[in-house]
Amino acid sequence: MLNRAWGPRLLVSAALGLMAAAGVRGAAQSAEPFVGTLDEHPAIGYATRAPADRVARLAQALEAGTRTLTRDAAVGYLPAVLDALGISVESQLLVFSKTGVQRDFTGPQNPRALYFDDAVVVGYIRGAPLLEIAAHDPQQGVMFYTLDQTADASPLVRRTECLTCHIAVSTLEVPGVIDRSHTVGTDGNVITRLGVQAVTHQTPHPARWGGWFVTAEAAEAPPYIQLGHMGNLTVTVRPDLGPAIYSNHVFIEWLNSAPEAHGYPLASSDIGSLLTFDHQMHAINLLTRLNWEARIAASEGRGPATDAALRRRVFELADYLLFVGEAPFAVAVAPRPAFAAHLASHVPADATGRSLGQLDLETRLLKYPCSYMVYSEAFEGLPAPVKDAVYRRMFDILSGRITGPAYEHLSAEDRRAVSEILRETKPGLPADLRTGGSRIPGR
Repeated sequence: MLNRAWGPRLLVSAALGLMAAAGVRGAAQSAEPFVGTLDEHPAIGYATRAPADRVARLAQALEAGTRTLTRDAAVGYLPAVLDALGISVESQLLVFSKTGVQRDFTGPQNPRALYFDDAVVVGYIRGAPLLEIAAHDPQQGVMFYTLDQTADASPLVRRTECLTCHIAVSTLEVPGVIDRSHTVGTDGNVITRLGVQAVTHQTPHPARWGGWFVTAEAAEAPPYIQLGHMGNLTVTVRPDLGPAIYSNHVFIEWLNSAPEAHGYPLASSDIGSLLTFDHQMHAINLLTRLNWEARIAASEGRGPATDAALRRRVFELADYLLFVGEAPFAVAVAPRPAFAAHLASHVPADATGRSLGQLDLETRLLKYPCSYMVYSEAFEGLPAPVKDAVYRRMFDILSGRITGPAYEHLSAEDRRAVSEILRETKPGLPADLRTGGSRIPGR
């Protein structure tokens, strides 16, 4: 059950962020407006409904005895959990800022490793007692779990107290994933007064990855680098000397420390994986927010054809999936080949081999500018009328019926390729869209 002591914090958060978003309280559209926070709405019941995400299914299998996890003496349950959830170790990212529930165990010499796919993020810290897991439930948003690394037979435990941080403006006020860039001191502590940036694929690269290690295919990193991004850097604030001093000495120390010998499967925190993570985490939050607003609207007899606020959410998701506003690349990036291959292998391809899971990383994230998240359980879990509306908005853009500066990044070749790939690889696509039809009723 949700800890009711959190109620005041969430209620304040709702008052600041949710009421203005149309769909938290139906005062203008419902005879009996709901008074509370979005996760507590009767149509949602985040804390009371049984989750159905991949980690919940694994927990059920462990409890039933149909699946077991083997504990490794060095890294605990990390390899077993990654294997059970089908998550590639090549997705590894490294966070050295002192953030997260086990922040006391993290720092530049002992970063938190993250491993992810389109629905699950697993967090591992050397020497920390818990393995941390966030999993997206197609209906209920992101669920949070921990696994005791010190026990020989450890159950997966759902942790609703994570909502104290994981319902925030940057998660769109639903249980979501937080992806932020911080200014960090040499000890890993966040220097809040120097700025915190929520990150999506629209965030300019110079503002990204503060508090994260960022590696690439280059064999060696220079002792000092230009500020192309905030990764690998720590800050020393010396008021008597003027501006803050930036240095990447902690990154050099990390590369020279033989990370694999300390229990990390890899030394890398690949920039290609980071760019993918940045896109995907906000997509998950957008999908949850739209799903919840749609279910609340449906419980009150509203839908995308009649509800302007809900329709705006549809447009927001469709635009994001088509990479509207994606930050341009200053230089081409070479991803870890195994990560790129793993991503592509989990996304359907058309008869010619084209896939929305193919990375570009020269001028943009994907070769074909449409998110592979359209194949995710989160997308498939949208209510049917809303999913139909998202498809139609996307095809209105791809067909050129909707134009404007926001869509100039989509060339005629891009539009044609994405349309063809979707028509061949999306079984649930409305029949008329396969032949060129589109239009959202009520627009």
